Order: sequence, then structure tokens, then C-alpha cells
Amino acid sequence: MDKSKLNKSHLTSLLLGLGFLGLLGLGYWLGPRLAPARDLTLPVPACDLNQGPCRVALPGGGHLVAEISPWPIPVLKPLSVKVSLEGYEASGVQLDFSGVEMDMGFNQVSLEPGPPGQFSGRGNLPVCVTGRMRWQASFILQGPGGRLAVPFHFDSGS
Repeated sequence: MDKSKLNKSHLTSLLLGLGFLGLLGLGYWLGPRLAPARDLTLPVPACDLNQGPCRVALPGGGHLVAEISPWPIPVLKPLSVKVSLEGYEASGVQLDFSGVEMDMGFNQVSLEPGPPGQFSGRGNLPVCVTGRMRWQASFILQGPGGRLAVPFHFDSGS
């Protein structure tokens, strides 16, 4: 075989390989930038977690049933947290507690998966020096298209 033909063949293969790698790199870089952001926060429903479990309809169908016990929800005591998902697939669920009128710092709990559609865990609320406090409990679902936050408001303290 002619040496010049061999060099041209290697050069062509090398250029095609580099072009392919360049396209892969471009796709990797452009993919997240072209995909629409799918993080969504639902409006706060009227349900009070201090009274018992709350059921909320999810976009695209399905429901979330959230429960934090004991009732009413106390501060500085262990809390049992349960989430049931009906007609919605989530790879993970986190619960984020935040003060509605006052920053209380980072307070997030990752819930453990159980049977299909079931997540549970334990957490607690820090004490507020002003006594009564309005809290937001946001259940953050890691869904197939992004994150979905389902917030609830409730009061703690006297």
C-alpha cells in the first residue's frame, strides 16, 4: 500500500474522530442550557398540618399526602414525617422547614424511600424565642422532569 494513502487515511480518521468528540462536547455543554427549567413551587393550600394529614393535587395528575406528627406540631421534639405519592413518581423527597416571617437557618430532612410511593423520616423544629411562630414546611419532590416543591403553612408555640 502506498505510504501517502495510509497517511491520508489516518488523517481522515483522526479528523472524523475529533469532529465526533467536538459534537459530543457541544451536546454536553448545550443540553442543560437548552432544556427548560422545570423547578416548580405550588401555591400554599388551605390544609393545616397541625390538624392531620394533608392531601394536595399535583400538576399532571396524582396526589401528595403529607403528615407530620404529633399534632399539634411541637418545637424541639422529635417529629415523624410521612409522604405518600399517588400517581406521581419521585426518586427522592426532602422536607425543608423555614420560618415564614423570620429566618431560622437551614433545616432540611431527606426522607427515606419505603414501599413504592412512600417516604418517611424524622426531624424537629428549632425553638423560636418569640413564642408563637408561623412555619413553612416544603416537601421537595425529585420528579422525572425536575423538582416540585409543595409548601404548607402551620403555627407552632403558644
